[in-house]
This record gives sequence, structure tokens and C-alpha cells, in this order.
Amino acid sequence: MGRHSLPDPSAPESTGAHPGAFPRSFGSEPARGSRTRTVVIATAVVLAIAAGSAVALRSDLLPFGKPCDGESVRLRVFASPDIAPAIDKVATRARRNETRTDGKCLDVRVTSRASYEVADSLGQRPAKPGFQVWIPDSSLWVDRVGTESGTRLTAVGAIASSPIALGAVPSAAKSLGWPHKTYSWSELTRATSTDDRLRLGVADPARSATGLLALARINASNAKAAKDANDSTDPDGDSDTRTAAAAKLLYERVADGDNQVLATLPRDGSGAEQGNPRRNQALLLSEQAAHAHNTGPDNGPDLDLFYPKDGTARLDYPYTLVDGDALNVDQTRAANRFMTLLGGAAGQRELREQGFRGGNGKAGAELTRAAGGRDPQPYTADPADPPSAKELQALLGMWTITVQSARIATVVDASASMGSAVPGSGGQSRMELAKNSLLQALATFTPEDEIGLWKFATALDGGKDYVELSPTSRLGDPGEHGGTHREDLAAAFSSLAPVPNGATGLYDTTLAAYEKACETYASGKFNSLVIVTDGANDDSSSIELEALVRKLEKLSDPKRPVPLIAIAIGPEADKSALDRIVAPTGGSAHRVNDPSQIHQVILKAIMTAGMKGPH
Repeated sequence: MGRHSLPDPSAPESTGAHPGAFPRSFGSEPARGSRTRTVVIATAVVLAIAAGSAVALRSDLLPFGKPCDGESVRLRVFASPDIAPAIDKVATRARRNETRTDGKCLDVRVTSRASYEVADSLGQRPAKPGFQVWIPDSSLWVDRVGTESGTRLTAVGAIASSPIALGAVPSAAKSLGWPHKTYSWSELTRATSTDDRLRLGVADPARSATGLLALARINASNAKAAKDANDSTDPDGDSDTRTAAAAKLLYERVADGDNQVLATLPRDGSGAEQGNPRRNQALLLSEQAAHAHNTGPDNGPDLDLFYPKDGTARLDYPYTLVDGDALNVDQTRAANRFMTLLGGAAGQRELREQGFRGGNGKAGAELTRAAGGRDPQPYTADPADPPSAKELQALLGMWTITVQSARIATVVDASASMGSAVPGSGGQSRMELAKNSLLQALATFTPEDEIGLWKFATALDGGKDYVELSPTSRLGDPGEHGGTHREDLAAAFSSLAPVPNGATGLYDTTLAAYEKACETYASGKFNSLVIVTDGANDDSSSIELEALVRKLEKLSDPKRPVPLIAIAIGPEADKSALDRIVAPTGGSAHRVNDPSQIHQVILKAIMTAGMKGPH
């Protein structure tokens, strides 16, 4: 997503639908200890000021009851669209009651703005953000600004919270066994994907904390399921595959933002609406969003909520001071005064009426019931630990690759050593296992993806060490033999066989394949080159390693990135040379002892490459 300055606070609320928008990288994980200390110190300051205000009230030192004489302190607050109406009601009441701060009227003006838009703007350190307080729906946005070294923010504390759950219309909830049947996150996504009548919607994780945190919980649940099942020699890789599959499922019904996904629910209980393929029967959403839907007028059938049994995620609405060093004394005290109003009995009552829990996350029976929660759903359970910045960054990379079409040229070693049997595989060769794994990887790509195949050894085509078996084209395009390109490519993979007496012409092949990938770069897609090899370069007449690295450095273009992903099979593969080769391209090298793991490694490598920059 391109950088932009903050919209004029007087402008209408943005829908957040920027074509191709994507949040900036979360960067490396922030120092959690330092952030915690900041929150503790800031909270202590607020509490001290609040205590002083209470003393002043009791001593009649602050004239809260006297009419305003024109002296006021203007405080501008940007708030997430879901909580902005409640915040604005508290601000309006403060003006109506002529609430004061240090004898001056408190004049708070609230602007509704999507959290990801504000985070993107604050990340560029604007000289004058134009507001003093920000209340996003999640701390992850505050953390993101911090990791980008953007505008200095001080998250003082949570003023509200709301757990994330799965809401379903009554017919769908009944088919899933609500309220008595409980599910983990991974079980919920599987249950909704096995029934064609259950269409599951979600807000875009690139724009929505709800969508991103839900995806993080699905990923954590998949990792635990893979570990518990002990059905893989690489549980992490297996869970990555499951999460990618879940992401593909979610992307089929993704909406730009939280408001937009709510609009995909049936408008009434009629058969026409329930059966409309453009309507969703279930959504991943916050408890507060479900409460607003269920209590609002003419919103269609009420939602029933499933609270995952393996720990939910939670929106935490941090009250955040913006560029605190630039605030004057009046603004600082006004900001603290307004926070005490939000945390007071009247402010918290307003937030509860709008469907929010308190900042401590404690569930209220009346609120939860109105939102669609029932026993024995675990709606009172503590939330799971929040994901780290690194985990969120990896998930965003995975999401990018999952939802963005790819253009990937695959280059496979066909030297004689690929015929070696792999221990413990029942006599299968490296090539046989590699082919099967690559065919598994092929099955995960969509008709819009462009995939091709080269093989290499030595002197396969005159003086060339390589030959193209299938061009890099759309999998859904017509093939050369009457079917699709996918079918042609699958046949080409199946035809791979070790070349008798063939050596490993790695360096010349790498250069030629990378030059071709750069020449045929497809804008708007994830472009990459994948090389699979089990040996070191054996072509004595080929380019030298240092010269190859220099040429790759010249070919690499940050504006047209083509990360090179190298997979080294077995102990004879020259991993150190591969590390040198991939470095200039922003790619990565990976060693596998079992070629059947290739498809998992490719997915993981694509995730890593995808989160490093624009495509």
C-alpha cells in the first residue's frame, strides 16, 4: 500500500477499499519489554492525574458545574469505525455537561477512520498528524507503527475489548451443532469447508485486525493439530500447508473490511436469500460486531456465536497518545481527562450498550447473550497469547502469496545422482519422491497462476546444460495436447527421469533460467524461480560461482523482484554455494533429506519471500 498523508478529518469516512492496498511490513518484532514499561509508566501517569482530578472535584477546585465562558481545550480523536459511535457519545455528553479540564471546557471531536489507514499514515512520521489521540481496534496497528519507526505512540491502556468468534445464521449454526458442540479454530474452518451450503466470509487480513488475528489463531491451531497428530516428520511444514489451504478457502469469500463482510449476510430468512450464492451463512467477526448486527434494525437473521475452545483472539482498543512530545500541557491533560471519562461508570456503560466488553475482557451475560453466545460455548475463557510481530509478518506474506497470482519457473536437477534410492522410502529414488512432491505443489496453484518446468544435467541440448520441458504459462490456458496447461505441466513433471551419466550443470542453468525469469517478469504477480538440485556444480566449462553471483546482482531489480528459491536434496548438494547464489535475489536456500518435503518447503520459502517487499 502506498504511503499517503492522513485524510482531512472533516472528510467522509473512507471505505478502506484501495485497489491493491496492502499494509506495510510489520518488520522485526518490537522489544516487548520496553513497550510494556512504556504502557505501565503511561498508565501510572494517567492514574495519578485522574486521582488528582478526583481530589479537585471533591474540593470544588475545578468548576465543572459552571457554564463555559469560551475557554475550551480542543482534543481530536481518531477511532476505529466500530467503536467511534460510542466514543462520540461520551464526547458529546462531555460537551453537553460542560465537563472541564483544569477549568477549561473539554471539547473532544471524534473522527471515524479505518485503523489500517491511520497506521499506514503514522508510519511515515507526518510532521502534524492533526489529532492527539488514536483508538484503533487492536494493538497490532500500534506495534506496526513502532516497528516502522513511525510517529511516536504511547498506548496507555485498553478502554474496551471484544473477542473474535465465528457467527452463523440459525440454519448454519444448527447444522454445526450450536450451542452444544464446540470446535477448535482448525476444526471450525474444516467444518465450514466440507459443506457447500456453508459459505464462510472474513474481512481482508491485510486491512482488518479481525481477519488477521483470526488467521493467526487458525495457524496456531493447525500447528498444534499437526504436532498432536504426529503425522508428519515436519509438523511445521504440514501446518503451513493447512494454513495456506484455509487461507485459500477464506479468500474465496473475502471482503474489503469489517463493515463490508457484514453486508454479505442474508438480508432475511427467505429461501432466496439463504440460497443466494453471494450471501455468506457464517462470518469470522468480533463479538461486538455480532452484537451490533443482532440488536440493529432490519439486519436479517440473528447470528449465533461459536467461541473456539483452543483460545480466541481479542480486539483490545488501546487508548493511544499520538506524538506525546508535541502535545501541549492542555492537550495532555485533556487527553487524560477524556480517558477517565471513557473508563468511568458512564463511559463503560455506553461501551457495554454498544456491545463492547471492558478492557479486562470480562464477559457479561447480558451482552454475550445479545451477541449470540450461549453455554456451553467457552465465551468466558481467557484469550490466547497474542501473536508476535514476526508471526503476523509471516502470515501477511503467506496471505499475499495465497491471494495473489504467481509466476514461477521450476528447474529440476536430472543428473544421474537423482536416481539414488532414499533410505526408508521403500526403494524410491530422489527423482520419484521429488516428482510426487512437485505434483502436490502444483495442485495448490490456481488456474490464474503461471508455472513452467525446465530440467538440467550437462550437455542436454548441444552445449546447453538445460532444456525447457513446459513454458511458464497460465495453468488454465489451453495446452498443446487438447487439455489445459496444468495437464501438460503435470505430464512434464511425470516424465522427469535421471539422465544416465549426467552431471550437474548448476551454474549455467541458474544464470539462464534467472535471465529468462527477469525478461518475462509479470507485473502484479509474485514472480520467482525455484531450483531443485541434489549436487554441486559439475560442469568445469561453466561460469564460475563468483561471476554468477555478480551477474545475479546486476540482474536483480528491487522494483521487479524475482526471488530465487533453491532446494538442496541430500548431503551432496552444495548448500553453501546455493546460499551465495540466492542472496542477491532476496530468495532463500533450504536443505531437505526427504524429497517428499519439497512442496512444503516451497510453500514456506514463498511465504518468506512474499513478506520481503512489493511484487
